[in-house]
Amino acid sequence: MNKGIWYAFGAYFIWGTFPVYWKWLGRVPALQVIGHRIIWSFLMLMVFVLVTKRWRAFKAVLTGQILPVYLAAGLLLSANWLIYVWAVNADYIVETSLGYFISPLFSVVLGVAFLRERLRVMQWVPVAIATLGVLYLAFMYGSLPWIALSLAATFGIYGLVKKVASLGALFGLTLETGLVFLPALAYLIYTDTQGTGAFAHSGYRLDILMVGAGLVTTVPLLLFASAAQRIPLTMVGILQYIAPTLQFLIGVLVFKEPFSGARLVGFSMVWVALVLFWGEGVMTRLTQGKALPAS
Repeated sequence: MNKGIWYAFGAYFIWGTFPVYWKWLGRVPALQVIGHRIIWSFLMLMVFVLVTKRWRAFKAVLTGQILPVYLAAGLLLSANWLIYVWAVNADYIVETSLGYFISPLFSVVLGVAFLRERLRVMQWVPVAIATLGVLYLAFMYGSLPWIALSLAATFGIYGLVKKVASLGALFGLTLETGLVFLPALAYLIYTDTQGTGAFAHSGYRLDILMVGAGLVTTVPLLLFASAAQRIPLTMVGILQYIAPTLQFLIGVLVFKEPFSGARLVGFSMVWVALVLFWGEGVMTRLTQGKALPAS
């Protein structure tokens, strides 16, 4: 099997099992967890940049023009991480998985709205079905699934910002975490001076897990970057649903979160929308391929 597929599978498997890791840190306030995730991710990424002798290349791309874009990306990514970690430890794993199921379709809508991308007529059908699924869930539960929508929105807008950014995955994340490093560090120092900081006060096990938050962030990113260089983007798109599927199964089967018939109907509408969107794309590519003249 292509190494790229294994790399992609590894990245999405790690992302899919994230709920277990963040549950282990359930005693630590979510904002502190994110502070440590930012700090240790940046430090580990910088070590990787130095060890692989890419510091000069990284330094060369640091210009004043790209800093605002990557500051926005860093803030959006931090918000996405915060919502996700809080939701996992508040027993909303199933709803977080919904957010990442609808995220690709949300990104499509953003592309149409801001990048003037055009959808084919049959591509609007799954977007409409997914929207109906979300509205159905809102109607059944009396409120919008705000956690799912917040995750989809922050991640979708983050993707939109990265669409107009110039750096690759490694340099991009290094710069993003670097720009929010000092605020994160200042916050953690403040919590420590107030006697509410968890690091070095909650036992070595939690300390290791907080430091490890950087490792579990950087490893799947590097695996994903390697995969993207080796396999087609369509394959990457198919495999991306491993992560929310695992999150969903962990929420229902491992942590026994409720999943009623009403939720099943709403989720099923979103799943059908994703299958239709993917299927329409495959059929279009096959049709266009057959239409090309033989060389």
